Amino acid sequence: MRPTIAEINLSNLKYNYKNIRKKNSNVGVIAVVKADAYGHGAIQVAKTLNETDTPPEYLGVAFDNEAIELINNGIKNQIILFEPLSEFNIKNVLRYKLIPTLFTQQHLELLKKYSRKKIKIQIDVDTGMGRLGVPREDAFDFILKAANQKNIIIDGIYTHFSTSDEKNKNYANEQLSRFISLIEKLKMNGINFGKAHAANSGAILDMPESYFDLIRPGVSLYGNYPSTETSESIKLKPVMKIVSAVSTIRWFEAGDYVSYGRRFQVKKRTQIVSVPMGYADGYSRGLTNKARAIIKNKFYPQVGTVTMDRIMFDVGEDKIKLGDKVVLLGKEKRKEISNFEWCEILKTIPYEITCNISKRVPRVYVR
Repeated sequence: MRPTIAEINLSNLKYNYKNIRKKNSNVGVIAVVKADAYGHGAIQVAKTLNETDTPPEYLGVAFDNEAIELINNGIKNQIILFEPLSEFNIKNVLRYKLIPTLFTQQHLELLKKYSRKKIKIQIDVDTGMGRLGVPREDAFDFILKAANQKNIIIDGIYTHFSTSDEKNKNYANEQLSRFISLIEKLKMNGINFGKAHAANSGAILDMPESYFDLIRPGVSLYGNYPSTETSESIKLKPVMKIVSAVSTIRWFEAGDYVSYGRRFQVKKRTQIVSVPMGYADGYSRGLTNKARAIIKNKFYPQVGTVTMDRIMFDVGEDKIKLGDKVVLLGKEKRKEISNFEWCEILKTIPYEITCNISKRVPRVYVR
């Protein structure tokens, strides 16, 4: 095995999950494990969550192949498919008994065409996200129509906040108000809509009035807050740590250049070490000359253009040897390179950091 690994701490995963459930003890959980559990490994994450005293009521995935992979590896949780129902996925939805998402007349027609048995479905309501879902002004009529279709059991309705991870919650609260109005109208008319859910990680932290019957933790499960603008009302521990090792050491003289494009020039005689991690592994070129690593409990700057397979660090005249551990992301003793440190450099979000760690980097699970 190559020395570069993504160390996945399953004890921290359980810690986060239990803290999330503790804050929201009266509601169920849809554990979002799409995108291979945000890069952490969906199969192992699902198995670990199912080891807890209160396993998640559902798992949430984006695409049918993600669900099939879980099922083929012995995962028996109910799985909600956030991808819209289509000709591309309906056969797998029926075969594997997935819970599909509906929000158009075409979706209803597909079920009439293909389904001979009653099937659980979920309905996505667009209260202002502007991505997927039945428009809020049409939602009541659509849900009524779905409820009257004989082969459908409405298992739940949901919406998705677009700004719950921002400090200003005005728009999120407006979306919430729209969703609550719909729920009240459905109840007044005696329409059974199953379980309602809206709270993603940002809302779980800061919008308790949005919990309803279920919550949908995603990035928070993996120990990251959605942004620097949310509260930290739930204690979380990062689950992923990126570790490698020094593979080469070489002395450079003042005036020498390091890596492509001559973007770093040595100012005085120094040692440059290389580490087998590059942009093909998810270490973005945008980190060039801006990131750092922890080696022997000390920070060292990354230097030279990040290459496909390798990055370099300036370790000065320190006594570094081949094989010394290099922490690229995560905590080592009292020093830490946080997910948000990379986010600030790359102008991105925590979700993208872990999702971008490629399959080329082995996941090693620890407890």
